[in-house]
Amino acid sequence: MNSLQQRVAAHFDESIRAKTKPPPPCWPNPLAQAALLLFQALAEDGKILVCGNGGSAADAQHFAAELTGRFEKERMELAAVALTTDTSALTAIGNDYGFEHIFSKQVRALGRAGDVLMGISTSGNSANVIEAIKAAHERDMKVVAFTGRDGGKIAAMLKEGDVLLNVPYPRTARIQEVHIPLVHARCATASTPCSPKACPPTECCRFQAA
Repeated sequence: MNSLQQRVAAHFDESIRAKTKPPPPCWPNPLAQAALLLFQALAEDGKILVCGNGGSAADAQHFAAELTGRFEKERMELAAVALTTDTSALTAIGNDYGFEHIFSKQVRALGRAGDVLMGISTSGNSANVIEAIKAAHERDMKVVAFTGRDGGKIAAMLKEGDVLLNVPYPRTARIQEVHIPLVHARCATASTPCSPKACPPTECCRFQAA
C-alpha cells in the first residue's frame, strides 16, 4: 500500500480498537441501566431531552429522530427533543446569557420530574452540557451521560440513579464512532428494554408490563 492507503487503513484499524476497548462485555450493564431509565420515563408519559455540541449535537438529533420516527421496525412514536435545533432559542439564550446556558435554559423550560436528560460530551467537560445536567438535577430528572477519555467533570457530577457511558479513548473521532453504536443500542431498547422470556421478573420486566 502507498502512504495514503496506509493512512486510510490506519483509521479503520484504530476505529476497531476503540470499539473493543473496553471489551464489549463492559457495555451491557450500563446500557441496560440507561434503557430502564428511558423506558420508565416514556412509560410514565415523560420525555427524553438530548444535547451536545458539534458532532455530538448531530448525535443528539440522530437519537431524537430515531425515537420520534422509528429504528429498524415499526413502533409507537416516542417523545424525544434535541435541544440543539432551535436556532432562535440557541442564539437568543447565547446572546443574552452566554453559550454555557443554551441547553440549561431549555431544560428548565421543558424538563419535568421523571424526564431524562441525555448529555453528550466527548471530553466530559463541555460547559453547556454540565449546566444542562445541573438544571436536570434541579428538575429531579435522571441523566444519561455519553462521555470520553476519563469522563471529565461530567462523570464526577452524576448522582445516584444517573448512568455514565464513557469511552476511555483519547481521540475525539474515535469516541464519536463508539458513541454511535451506543446510541443505536439505546434506540433498539427504548420501547422494549427486555423480553420476559430473556430476563427474570426484575424491575425491567415490571416496567414493560406496565
